[in-house]
Amino acid sequence: MTESRFDAMGEALTRKIAGMSSRRSLLTRLGAILVGAPAIPLLPVARAEAAPSQPAGAAPLSDFARQAQTKDDSKCDYWRYCAIDGLLCTGCGGGVHTCPPGTQASPTSWVGTCMNPDDGKSYLIAYRDCCGRSPCKSEAFCDGTEREMPVYRPQGDNEIIWCFGLSTMAYHCSTAAYVGPA
Repeated sequence: MTESRFDAMGEALTRKIAGMSSRRSLLTRLGAILVGAPAIPLLPVARAEAAPSQPAGAAPLSDFARQAQTKDDSKCDYWRYCAIDGLLCTGCGGGVHTCPPGTQASPTSWVGTCMNPDDGKSYLIAYRDCCGRSPCKSEAFCDGTEREMPVYRPQGDNEIIWCFGLSTMAYHCSTAAYVGPA
């Protein structure tokens, strides 16, 4: 059977490598490649192109922060409502931070950190339920889940009805009071 030129070159190369190295050195190099290969994704290759166009140290914007507005506080995309869950008091006779007449503000609240799109800064917002009447008949039910925490961190959980400590646990609506810069 005749040998092809390709086979002859392959055999010559293999014999030359075999003559210059031992099995141990081959196993050493193979081991080094297997151990070092998982580190390749950690290298800073082409990360400059993948970097977002934001200031250094800034966290990436959430879906809510990209769509937030500062003009209409009766809409769920108002910047303070990033972590609110419930009916907006602005559609129930109250305000962004005031309960409607005939209701009481809950003595406890949950908190969220929302970014104001006008100045790009984050602010601490306290969400407080207004209690004492049946739920408002508003169309504005919002379910903001930005930075929502599991139940083991109740101060950040917006699924709890926060009417504790009042004569009635009847939920009416929710407010979003500005606390200060975050």
